[in-house]
Amino acid sequence: MSDLRELYQTTILDHGKKPRNFGALDGANRTARGHNPLCGDRLTLYLEVEGDVVRRASFEGSGCAISTASASMLTEAIRGKPVAEAKELVERFHSLVSGRGELDLFSGEA
Repeated sequence: MSDLRELYQTTILDHGKKPRNFGALDGANRTARGHNPLCGDRLTLYLEVEGDVVRRASFEGSGCAISTASASMLTEAIRGKPVAEAKELVERFHSLVSGRGELDLFSGEA
């Protein structure tokens, strides 16, 4: 099995079927909503920011497995991160999925 196929099956499908941090977040002091009119996905992201750190993150909404898995992985990735680092991760991801950014797997950069 190829590495990409294994990633899809083990990670994306798992997060799509059993999303982490799903549901409204009591104590959230930051909220963002997103809607993709092309496919109908709707998500709300909730953050609890304390000082300069994302303490907790969650999401709710409806969407395809990729959308749900992405939101699930995002909430895990930004939890515990400084706000600036979390913001950079979100912006990089959004840029890639919206077609504005490029992913160069061969540049040697992560």
